[in-house]
Amino acid sequence: MTESTDQTGTTDHLEAVTQALNSGMFVHVRRMLQQMRPGDVAWLLESSPAPSRKVLWQLIDPDDYGEILEELSEEVRDGIIRLMEPEKLAIALEDMESDDLAYVLRDLPEQLFNQVLTEMDEQDRQRAELALSYPEDTAGSLMNTEFISLRPDVTIDVVLRYLRLHSELPEGTDTLYVVDPHNRLLGDISLASLVVQSPTTTVAEAMDTSVEAIPLTMTDTEVANLFERHDWLSAPVVDENNLLLGRITIDDVVDIIREEGEHSMMGMAKMDDDEDTFAPVLTSARRRSFWLTINLGSALVAASVSNMFEETLSQLATLAILMTIVPSMGGIAGNQTLALVIRGMAVGHIGDSNARWLLTKEALVGLLNGMLWAVAISVVVALWKGSWEIGLVIAAAMFINLSVAGLAGASIPLIMKRFNIDPALAGSMALTTITDTVGLLSFLGLATLILLH
Repeated sequence: MTESTDQTGTTDHLEAVTQALNSGMFVHVRRMLQQMRPGDVAWLLESSPAPSRKVLWQLIDPDDYGEILEELSEEVRDGIIRLMEPEKLAIALEDMESDDLAYVLRDLPEQLFNQVLTEMDEQDRQRAELALSYPEDTAGSLMNTEFISLRPDVTIDVVLRYLRLHSELPEGTDTLYVVDPHNRLLGDISLASLVVQSPTTTVAEAMDTSVEAIPLTMTDTEVANLFERHDWLSAPVVDENNLLLGRITIDDVVDIIREEGEHSMMGMAKMDDDEDTFAPVLTSARRRSFWLTINLGSALVAASVSNMFEETLSQLATLAILMTIVPSMGGIAGNQTLALVIRGMAVGHIGDSNARWLLTKEALVGLLNGMLWAVAISVVVALWKGSWEIGLVIAAAMFINLSVAGLAGASIPLIMKRFNIDPALAGSMALTTITDTVGLLSFLGLATLILLH
């Protein structure tokens, strides 16, 4: 109910702001933007065509620039940044957490990147350079370095008095980390546990020593899987020597999960998950042309197989009517397996230890489905066309293609992963080429052998 209400509210904001902009009521729009949360303003910008974005950005309070930039998708954010002077961008980045700062800076053109670093003060520059030193899509690039650490020999009373000295705690703080004099992680203590402890209890007595730290080099997907599995709100990040370097909070993990979901959905359509809905026509057309070209090549491969059997098709027109059934069934069966395997890989369920078992299982599923639907289609075609020979041909082709589709759907993602190719983006294209080619080749080849000889 809350989600529906929020969505309705943001849609109403979009309509109201659009009407006000079209009417030239810029002062009214500025007031509306000041009353909206940064996330809602970011949503509004992403939902507006480029000309409206430029006007909206000029009406936004510069003090809110940093928080709004954090919420924008990559392509929309890059377009907004092109509207900003380097010194204004540097000011907007000042209050960002380390991980968000690195996220924004990493995608800047080199010249603008150097200009922004020059405009930053020394502290922010060092913070940015440290955050950028960690590889992208790892725990190091996700973590922020704002956290509170404690020594084990102090009492809870001392800790509480120490916390009261702060005007505010780092955003998203739910846990304090206990370290030794060398900054090695010893344990943690939650704020909820802290407030119910006796003031004379020491941190060593109250802390949880079973804390599971995240290695600095762990991939962001593995981090997200751990958060999901353990229902964490935050987790410490350590290096190979167990030195505490930072922490990852749930808001960053939610972004990862959302991005991976968008990546899988858009990847199936051969599109970038960050593609701007309101990008210019030429930009969108250029980006989509690459995969359309690949798809055309795939279609030509399938057409060339049909061309090999042109004489067969000319003698038996019935085959032309039926020839799309086998590739279609193979494509659907293969894509079912493909989606299952890609999801399993994304959540960490599939690895070297169980890949062979999975391939065997999917091959057997393909064989079973092949037998089932071969019998079904042979009966239908025999009764429909009055020819058991054609029914036998399409049954054999269906069995072959569904068997191949099951094995291909499971093996393609595993093979692509080994060669560092994104299976969500390229897997369905490879699978379609295989099922179309095998389906047509088996159907028309068997028809040639059985019906014309």
